Amino acid sequence: MNWKRFAALVLSALLLLSLFGCGKKAETLDVSQATWEELVAAAKGTTVTFYGWGGDENRNNWLNTTVAQYLKDNYDITLEVVGMNIDDILAKLSGEKQAGAKTGSIDMIWINGENFYSAKDNGLLYGPFTSQLPNMEAYIDLNDPETLNDFCMPIEGYEAPYAKAQMVMYADTAVTPDLPASAEELLEFCKANPGKVTYPALPDFTGSAFVRNIIYEVCGWEQFQTMEPDYDTVKAAIEPALDYLRQLNPYLWNEGKTFPDSGTAVDAMFADGELVMAMSYSPFGVSTGIDKGIYTETTKTFVFDKGNIGNTNYMAIGFNAPNKAGAMVAINAIISGEIQLTQYAQLRELPVVAAAKLSQQESAEFDAVDLGEGVLTQAELLSHRLPEMPANLVPIIEEIWLSEVVGK
Repeated sequence: MNWKRFAALVLSALLLLSLFGCGKKAETLDVSQATWEELVAAAKGTTVTFYGWGGDENRNNWLNTTVAQYLKDNYDITLEVVGMNIDDILAKLSGEKQAGAKTGSIDMIWINGENFYSAKDNGLLYGPFTSQLPNMEAYIDLNDPETLNDFCMPIEGYEAPYAKAQMVMYADTAVTPDLPASAEELLEFCKANPGKVTYPALPDFTGSAFVRNIIYEVCGWEQFQTMEPDYDTVKAAIEPALDYLRQLNPYLWNEGKTFPDSGTAVDAMFADGELVMAMSYSPFGVSTGIDKGIYTETTKTFVFDKGNIGNTNYMAIGFNAPNKAGAMVAINAIISGEIQLTQYAQLRELPVVAAAKLSQQESAEFDAVDLGEGVLTQAELLSHRLPEMPANLVPIIEEIWLSEVVGK
């Protein structure tokens, strides 16, 4: 007998059995009951798909370089970023759900608000899973209302925080040095600059947030946190704000008969000098605009004295994600202090880590980040931060605005 050949055959058989055993283990792993070590082991050498809006070039670059490299170096995970609008993502998941597809193609999803509420309600998300992530305990304030609720809707472990956003307004102080600090002052500002102010038509995300901010200013915010999603109830509650918005119309661009179709359009009109004011849900976006030469160096961000709406966007996992273990490991990495710091520094996005949970060195690194010119500090923003409305009120308000404000 050729012993060398026999030994080679035995070794090959053992390797095949080993590979089969590993594959079988990954296939049969119950991720909901797995230890963190088991999840990391199952994720090693795999690809994780991350579906979300792909219109932010800076974020795409950060994901494909900084985050992807971190996952590869630390966990041997390959990150595949797929740009897709959330409506198309949910339609894809819904189609797979109806077809009974047990294994899909979407692992991680960038999501929040109404879309999260709808996806969770229709069984399109996997969970709960966040209690299994070590960095939730290590870096996230587990009692923060925005950790527990998304647009006032219970999260219940079905998504992990990704980044914070907050409504801000901005203007060129060389053109309009006095910036409005309230809805009342905004009306006077518009009267002083007729045809030079507007906001995006709802249901544009920025326009909708701006209108909700006006509702908070005029009507107060507390009553909306527990309000039932009834059309008549909501309309009665926001009537003072509707009246204010109608008063605003004659002094707006095109006299409020029509509105630009997107926040991008309003921003372009501001950059071209057609408008003297614009608004955004990216609180540090002005500094990036100044760096790129889009805005003048005298452009400044401002908020209302009573506060501006803020929310958190999140990461969820598809109900039939092919790589749930890999998605959990990737999400855990993104909420680490290290990756959140790169998001803060490179993208100038409000981080989700709790300051109280950072080490002294980590705190110093966050404090050292240069946010650029024309923006408010993180502390100033957070001290003027108001909670979002329940997700199921938002489409009602958008419907009411269309019938009661446009052209009125």
